[in-house]
Amino acid sequence: MTSAYQNMSDQELNSTIKQLEAQADEVRARGLKLDMARGKPSVEQTNLSRPMLDLLTSSSTLVDEGVPADNYGFPDGLPSARRLAADLLGVDAANVVVSGSSSLNLMHDTVVNAYTHGIGGNEPWCRQGEIKFLCPSPGYDRHFAVTERYGITNVPIPMNDDGPNMDEVERLVQTDATVKGIWCVPKYANPTGITYSAEVVRRFAALKPAAPDFRIFWDNAYIVHDLDENGDELLNIFQALDEVGATNLVYEFASTAKVTFPSSGMAFVTASPADIAELRSAFAIERVSPEKISQLAHVLFLRDVDGIRAHMAKHAQVLRPRFDLVQRKLTQGLGDLGIATWTNPRGGYFVSFDGPQGSAKAIVSLMADLGVTLTGAGATWPYGKDPRDSNIRIAPTFPSLADLDAALDVFVLAVKLVAARLEQAQR
Repeated sequence: MTSAYQNMSDQELNSTIKQLEAQADEVRARGLKLDMARGKPSVEQTNLSRPMLDLLTSSSTLVDEGVPADNYGFPDGLPSARRLAADLLGVDAANVVVSGSSSLNLMHDTVVNAYTHGIGGNEPWCRQGEIKFLCPSPGYDRHFAVTERYGITNVPIPMNDDGPNMDEVERLVQTDATVKGIWCVPKYANPTGITYSAEVVRRFAALKPAAPDFRIFWDNAYIVHDLDENGDELLNIFQALDEVGATNLVYEFASTAKVTFPSSGMAFVTASPADIAELRSAFAIERVSPEKISQLAHVLFLRDVDGIRAHMAKHAQVLRPRFDLVQRKLTQGLGDLGIATWTNPRGGYFVSFDGPQGSAKAIVSLMADLGVTLTGAGATWPYGKDPRDSNIRIAPTFPSLADLDAALDVFVLAVKLVAARLEQAQR
């Protein structure tokens, strides 16, 4: 596709660049300080959960189905909390551990257990020489950071519109015993916003790994984060495993971080009976008791899956105008220029943007100069190395609508200016 800048004469392009640079000078003089760096809930969203703070008082009965919430013990979590998590994930509560407020923390500890003690009686990963993790890219930078920290080689896997390139996943998993895992955000993937198709989920369930200690890290972070009633449907990975008679293949993680309070939610993990027993034993070394009072408050507030969905519908009312604004601003500012593409997700927290090859670092740098902070260029790829230097993660959830509107105007300006400069340099 030919861009509008490619069709300009040298004189027209030079004039356009001068006009854009003058606009950038005007923005710079405004001294903006706007932040779109991380996918954080807005104040309006966290305020939705404030009533939960009133449900427990000094006179409350801090007992859940006979389990004391105010003392040690029950490291797997309160019975009602485990049941709520299990109902949300569509699994057996016996195979669920609810602990802490961060699913990333559970993922980290699961990797560490495999690294130091092994999985299923196999040698610890740390004694196996070079090992690898597959990383659908663009993807979640914090996933990649966990495996990178322990010297595990992160291998990027291309993303298609329906999920990771499963031909490549199957080739590597089924032929290379050094491949020990894969990071997945199966619904409203970070940052693309795509949801894995039923075919992709079934191909994951049907994997025949060369390594007996290979596991899929299924981070279902956005399981209930639809922007409207017609959200994406994700096939239950454990249902897909049952269909083919497979087991001991998946760790699934989720949390209420973007349902209630990111700093004080509930995090949970589920797996096969054998795998969860192994994790339960590993976690017991460092967890005498989870935050059961917080769990009790969540159960009283959210009640059941229907209660969660009703609460998330309120979140959607806050988020939908922000995502609509992103689509409108990008379409109006860049839609006819042929210099960029972006996703239009039906849920989740991000929009994935691709500019011209070689543009992402320059756009992010110019944005910072103009007073708007974005996620670092390359962050959506292992080791921060985007091979095309084109992908930028847009996080529209945290700023106010007014601030987001201003930030998107600056973003459109920065993309235009960087793309025009690239075209000029290539002539």
